[in-house]
Amino acid sequence: MDMNIQKYMAFLKTVEYGSFTKAAEVLSYSQSGISRMINDLEKEWKITLLERGRAGVRLTSDGLKLLPHAQSVCTEYRKLQMQVDELNGLQAGLIRIGTFSSVATHWLPNIIREFQKDYPNIEYELLLGDYKEIEEWILTGRVDCGFLRLPTHPELQTIFLEQDELLVILPEAHPLAGCDRFPVAALCNDPFMLLEKGEKAEVSEIFDRCKISPNVHFTTWDDYAIMSMVESGLGISILPQLILRRVPYRIVAKELEVPAYRSIGLALRDQRSASIAVKRFMEYLQYR
Repeated sequence: MDMNIQKYMAFLKTVEYGSFTKAAEVLSYSQSGISRMINDLEKEWKITLLERGRAGVRLTSDGLKLLPHAQSVCTEYRKLQMQVDELNGLQAGLIRIGTFSSVATHWLPNIIREFQKDYPNIEYELLLGDYKEIEEWILTGRVDCGFLRLPTHPELQTIFLEQDELLVILPEAHPLAGCDRFPVAALCNDPFMLLEKGEKAEVSEIFDRCKISPNVHFTTWDDYAIMSMVESGLGISILPQLILRRVPYRIVAKELEVPAYRSIGLALRDQRSASIAVKRFMEYLQYR
């Protein structure tokens, strides 16, 4: 890679993360290496790009003016690399994917295994987050594509993949463990373990739609923490069916009397301008 491009990328990542150390981790450099590249740019351009402080770094007014131009150069460089990869028959490349835990656990291993049979030299960067974080990563270009609940941000292009049913999970000894379908009203009879982070997700939408107010004792975005607590008899919960495949916990999953689902899809900023590696990767989504 051209040294100036490396410096521009170091500048962009340092601004993105507000830290030389974090930028170094992402770009696989030493912290001193990132700092040196930023200093080189400042010397070459005879301006100060970043203010250094105990809380991290932030853009100066001059740095703010130059940031979009550095972004443009790096964007054009990525487009150049995409064309080179295409001409070379996709012998190398990087796919950055935003995902949540159930897709990372149950879909991505199958997709990547099949993809690697045809394109063994492609590298991957997986970022795990909640729906809002993944959406933001796609919009800002932090990842090339991401798995999300649909519908999502109107600026994103999406591909619908699957409807995932939401199931009530109970301890094995729960009085309703043998029921055919779990009554919605009974969600209020036990302490509830809520799978949610930040803004409302699918489960809270069920509560609103059914006009119920369960006794939420614990809130987390960790599916496995929820299952462990339910197994221990601390309460009940609702989880997507996808995460309940091959679970090691002694729990019972039941359909709700009023079925509920989430729609899962893959989202990109612009499918036409996606790298050739990402376009090829999308052809293997069927192997999930």
